[in-house]
Amino acid sequence: MKKEFNFPVIIQGGMGVAVSDWRLAKAVSGNGELGVVSGTAIGRIFTSRLMDGDLSGNVRRALAHFPLQYAVQEILDRYYIPGGKLKNAPYRSQPIYTIKPSPFLDKLTVLANFTEVWLAKEGHSGVVGVNLLEKVQMSNPASIYGAMLAGVDFIIMGAGIPVQVPAIITKLISHQAVSYRLDVQGAMPDDTYHIKFEPDIIFPGIQKFTGSLNRPMFVPVVSSVVLAQALIKRSDGEINGFIIEGPTAGGHNAPPRGVLKLDENSEPIYGIKDLVDLEKIKALGLPFWLAGGFGHPQKLKEAIRLGAQGIQVGTAFSLCNESGMESELKKRVLAKVIAGDIKVITSSTISPTGFPFKVLGVECTASDEKVYNTRKRICDLGFLRNVVIDPAGKLNYRCSAEPVEDFVRKGGREEDALGRTCLCNNLAATAGFAQIRKDNFFEPQLVTSGDDIETITRLIKPGTINYSAVDVLNYLLGKS
Repeated sequence: MKKEFNFPVIIQGGMGVAVSDWRLAKAVSGNGELGVVSGTAIGRIFTSRLMDGDLSGNVRRALAHFPLQYAVQEILDRYYIPGGKLKNAPYRSQPIYTIKPSPFLDKLTVLANFTEVWLAKEGHSGVVGVNLLEKVQMSNPASIYGAMLAGVDFIIMGAGIPVQVPAIITKLISHQAVSYRLDVQGAMPDDTYHIKFEPDIIFPGIQKFTGSLNRPMFVPVVSSVVLAQALIKRSDGEINGFIIEGPTAGGHNAPPRGVLKLDENSEPIYGIKDLVDLEKIKALGLPFWLAGGFGHPQKLKEAIRLGAQGIQVGTAFSLCNESGMESELKKRVLAKVIAGDIKVITSSTISPTGFPFKVLGVECTASDEKVYNTRKRICDLGFLRNVVIDPAGKLNYRCSAEPVEDFVRKGGREEDALGRTCLCNNLAATAGFAQIRKDNFFEPQLVTSGDDIETITRLIKPGTINYSAVDVLNYLLGKS
């Protein structure tokens, strides 16, 4: 079944981890545009909220609407701490995804995505999307299913070529088992590896409680005409549009076309080959939104004049009142923006994905060299691990931000580990859920932003240091 609705003009960016949380998405969707929650690593945020006591009751209120309450109770029994954990106590660990995840982990991931989408949709009739990454493959089937159980309207996915997703959506509508083909480094051309997700085994009899699910719109994020064409040609299912993202957008960027060249600051150089031919995009016959430097009212008009349905905007929403960024960090960044004392760095090394990644130079965060050098490398969340065939010929899991000796032992090159940071832990800390290590060491935060962060100064009223999601919408739509 497909829901009928008008396509939005503005898509709020799906910024992880939990910067685009349910409060932000709800504020945007409740005002007529597309609010988007980040599903990336949301299981870590979900369990942390429960361990912090869920003092607002929001998480448990959403879980009360999940069709199988025994599954809810299993999660609560392990993670919910009435009144919250001690301030300096670490968060309890959760299982890490492998090619054969435990049913408990899939269950946790489903409930986490269900909760985030359910809360974003509560109390209004607007549309809500979930943003996922093709790079984070192993959790994607469970994440998609959890979002669909909550009635998600759009699934947005970037950081790769998600040709499998349309067919998986189609199967999950009727709760069928799905198999997600994994990218395995070092595998032979004829070898294939899959991760399986079987709803009726993880949640026996769930279809009797829910019936068939609504089919969400699927909108991939692409950076080239070739990629958009490949998705249409190779996908076994329906694609409903594209987000065309340029290299000025925040977070992960596609690498420059051709041989990678760096400037004097070791930042990748983009050129004319990286421009997208919008006439060819228009010829594909699907709606598209432009992202990366389009967070201005005049740029919205330009996008529509160029044939776009509208724009996707992340940076302007990332620091608004409703975003999930930790409040004190948000105040510090806003103060630096107002003072004109902020720098956006496109790092070619900081992300373990290997993609360029934009960060803000902010003291006392992981972009600060002193802080980076203080942290002991550890990989205990594993969302960005690659599946690899190691030197012994065995299937293994490797991340360039893990301890260097472990990375090399699994077949990685030492030079590929230099400068990498643990985005999993850094971004969870940015959302206010920093893990606490020995000697009371808190995992450092890391802030990402697009190049047009100065736009925020136009949203802040004199004498204040904050603004709302509605202020962003009104600015973009020319209402303020």
